[in-house]
Amino acid sequence: MSSEELHAIELLGRVPYGRLATSMRALPFLAVARHIVVGDRILLRMHSGFGYHEACNGSVVAYGADNFNTAASEDGENLWSVQFTGPAEIVHPGPEQREMFGAAPTMVNGEPFEPAFLRLAPHFVTEHTLDFDASQAIRNAA
Repeated sequence: MSSEELHAIELLGRVPYGRLATSMRALPFLAVARHIVVGDRILLRMHSGFGYHEACNGSVVAYGADNFNTAASEDGENLWSVQFTGPAEIVHPGPEQREMFGAAPTMVNGEPFEPAFLRLAPHFVTEHTLDFDASQAIRNAA
């Protein structure tokens, strides 16, 4: 991996969740997923009840994460986002890797959380940063 790709992987390790993007029945969708980095692969844990993992299996997907909710803190870190694109496959991680994910949600949309796991092999990696002065107020237009 290039130094830029390694940096993007390092940034991904700073946040626990991201968004998986692909299509299902010819319609695009985004799904929240918990991730861990194992070597040069990204393992995702998501709820199996929606069938999203099945739509992703064997397909090229995009997975993105960012620090937009935490960057403007006292540490002065810039805003960043990373995106990884590549093929995904359903996997069954061992106990050690499952433990790395930490506690799972108990419910998803009122249903018990049932985990499904995907492994993403990133072929394309993109990183974007925004310089941000934490003293600037951020406001939404009314």
